[in-house]
Amino acid sequence: MRQTIHLLKALNDETRLRILALLVQGELCVCDLMAVLQMPQSTVSRHLAVLKNAGWVTDRRQGLWMYYRLADEGAPLLVDLQRLMMTHLSDLAIIKQDRERLGLYMVDKSRNACG
Repeated sequence: MRQTIHLLKALNDETRLRILALLVQGELCVCDLMAVLQMPQSTVSRHLAVLKNAGWVTDRRQGLWMYYRLADEGAPLLVDLQRLMMTHLSDLAIIKQDRERLGLYMVDKSRNACG
């Protein structure tokens, strides 16, 4: 029961929901999320830590950069919630804006320091 509560509590924040919706697109660097969400590294990293601790995302280090993606294994509840959430989040205006901003950012990423 504690694991379920921990999993659900991590969703109690708009920024974390936005991050999860962006990670549906695939693995992203912290700098990618910073650019799209227009938030400082410390804020993005704090939210990613909550999501990681709850089991929503996994990370890997490549050089100086941390990359995050949705956890592809986990409790059946996690898998079901991911699918359900992403279906419903896709319709929200802010998620559509974030995804559009991500698309534009990725086209221009070669100019960024972490590219």
